[in-house]
Formats: sequence, C-alpha cells, structure tokens
Amino acid sequence: QVRLVESGGGSVQAGGSLRLSCAASGIAFVGANEAWFRQAPGKQRELVAAISSRGSANYADSVKDRFTISRDNIKNTVYLQMHSLKPEDTAMYYCNAAGSVVGSRDSYWGQGTQVTVSS
Repeated sequence: QVRLVESGGGSVQAGGSLRLSCAASGIAFVGANEAWFRQAPGKQRELVAAISSRGSANYADSVKDRFTISRDNIKNTVYLQMHSLKPEDTAMYYCNAAGSVVGSRDSYWGQGTQVTVSS
C-alpha cells in the first residue's frame, strides 16, 4: 500500500520560510516522479514543483527563485523548501508520486499539510 505523509506546514509571516517533507512508503521511490501541488480555498489544485526520478526539477512561475524541490532517495523523502513566503502562498500543500505523469489518475496523493502566510 502506497503512503505519502506530509509534514512541515504551519503559519508564518510574509517573508518567512518553511520546509515541507513528504515521506513515501510502499512505492519504488527511486523510479518515481515526485511533485508538490497546492490548493487554496475556492481555487483549483495547481502544480507547484516537480522533480523527476533523475532529479530534474521544474517550478510554477509564481514560485521560481523562492521554492526548491529536492529528494532523498535513501530516506524516500521529497522536500519543498520555501523562502520569501507571500500571503498568496497560503494553501493546502499536497505531495504526489507517480510512475509516469505527476498528478495523473494513476498517481498517489498525501493527505496534505496546511501552509498559512500572514501579511
């Protein structure tokens, strides 16, 4: 059974930093593509950052130069380091793992961790 467990969310003031973690089990982590999505109230879920099984990363324009996604294939964990947080970053953040396309029907989701940024 695949499990993705997020942690590290919380409340911070604008300009602050947080690091999210997502621990994976029950999946061939080394070969999986990983991603972070977020969903704010009343908005669609959006891709924040993704990292391929080979370590290639890409980011939403809104978070480039502020967020960094990384993975530790020994610990089966993917991270999202967030700096210079803005109120518009407030959302529930979800970890996603996929053998192919992140966010696809065949992919796996964590339960989410809340990030709240106050101005």
